[in-house]
Amino acid sequence: MTATHPPVARHSSVPKKVRARYSWGDLLLRIVAVLVLLFLFLPIFVIILFSFNKPLGKFNYAWQGFTFENWLHPFKYPALTDALKLSLNVAAVSTAIALVLGTLVAIALVRQRWRGQRAVDTFLVLPLTAPEVVIGAALLTLFLDFGWAAGYVTILIAHVAFEVSFIAMTVRARVRGFDWTLEDASLDLGAGPVRTFFKVTLPLIVPGIVAAAMLSFALSLDDFIITYFVSGSTVTYPLYVNAAVKAAVPPQINVLATAILLISLLLLAAGTLLRRKQTEN
Repeated sequence: MTATHPPVARHSSVPKKVRARYSWGDLLLRIVAVLVLLFLFLPIFVIILFSFNKPLGKFNYAWQGFTFENWLHPFKYPALTDALKLSLNVAAVSTAIALVLGTLVAIALVRQRWRGQRAVDTFLVLPLTAPEVVIGAALLTLFLDFGWAAGYVTILIAHVAFEVSFIAMTVRARVRGFDWTLEDASLDLGAGPVRTFFKVTLPLIVPGIVAAAMLSFALSLDDFIITYFVSGSTVTYPLYVNAAVKAAVPPQINVLATAILLISLLLLAAGTLLRRKQTEN
């Protein structure tokens, strides 16, 4: 007697298209996300828009008319230009110094283990969590105790002090995934520690270093509270803008701010494209 088996249904190998169904909760979440993004970016759009404004008085607060004259004369006010140059100088120098110190600290924290490392981690996080008013007041007290006159040097030291933590934490996240056996292989092949660092370690952690440098530069250029405490009579770009609110707000402030934003976006786009090319190769 032959057993009969029921026919087996053959399923098509072609996947069926499944239409995504969105609930009211998903739709509400998307609307909230869009509103939050608009809230965050609306001030930036206003700054860009008012860089083309033609104010009738000293304050660039009310829209009066469209003009390109502000962009044709971005350096019309020498005091504003000098303040911007000083801020760029402080940001570049402090970032270069903090980048070296923060990178070495990050590598040491990941690679080495010693007693008191948790205490070092705690002190490294403190500048990130402490209010800027407290940091500024503490640095001002320190400089006064040393008898240092507030100015360019004190601003530079203050910026390096809080930038090191940001750079160390950013680079540390990159170094944690580093394969240290590559260094051992380089040393076994006859390369010295210095050559191994510059030929093996450094090229592999460059993306983290570049990201940390961009973050540090932006924080230094934008800082107001700590700089206000330790600046003395020296005027940076944020300090100039704060003082201009009481006297006059020329549209050139918006022009320079928009120019900085555009340059930052171009550098970010260039870095992203370069990273994609490196990944593809």
